[in-house]
Amino acid sequence: MNAPETTKDAFLDGRLMLRQDRGGYRAGLDAMLLAASVTDGDDLMEAGCGAGAALLAVAMRRPDAKLLGLERDPRAAELAQDNVFANGFGSRVRILCADVFTEAPGVFDGVFVNPPYFAEGEGQAPAAAKRHAYQSEESLDRWIAVLSNRLTGGGALTIIHRADRLAQILSALDGRLGGAAVLPVRPRLGQDAGRVLVQAVKGSRAPLRLLSDLVLHNASGGFTPRADAILRGREPLAWR
Repeated sequence: MNAPETTKDAFLDGRLMLRQDRGGYRAGLDAMLLAASVTDGDDLMEAGCGAGAALLAVAMRRPDAKLLGLERDPRAAELAQDNVFANGFGSRVRILCADVFTEAPGVFDGVFVNPPYFAEGEGQAPAAAKRHAYQSEESLDRWIAVLSNRLTGGGALTIIHRADRLAQILSALDGRLGGAAVLPVRPRLGQDAGRVLVQAVKGSRAPLRLLSDLVLHNASGGFTPRADAILRGREPLAWR
């Protein structure tokens, strides 16, 4: 059987090159926004790293950090492993083909995740090669509960998700993590947010903060200066 056809795609202004299956899940803006949001911690884990887009973008942004990418799909894990070495991160980035819900890889200073945006059976049925990236049999509450247990005291969970799931995210964080900060991401000025980035800290008692929104596109369709700088890896997405 022939291996799936792949493409080689550039991220972070061409400094990060990622091989991805042409017909599988394709990393894009959400992965880069998530990576830009991971600003603290020396020992980090991504749950469901796919081919490694966000994981390796964090590695590039954070030369001091060691990272573990957890991916249950063997094909995606294989691509992620290849991308780790192709980009020169073999000394500080590991890929583990495992399911975060059934295997415990340890605890970390920070965990980040771009979980599937739909529950199983919700939304338009994706192609088989993309199903696990778009649909999850696990609830958001379960995702956050399991990942909260993978954090050390003071460690942060960072998540990107649909804006209409914010209430569920905050409910799942309640009693587990505190000091939640929410950053809405709007496609254009004046449009409703389509995504939210949320970060919360284990052991924090700080109140909820709603941060200034990030607007991705200007009126002509190009990126705004702030979004452009973030997506090119020139600026982090600061939480403070």
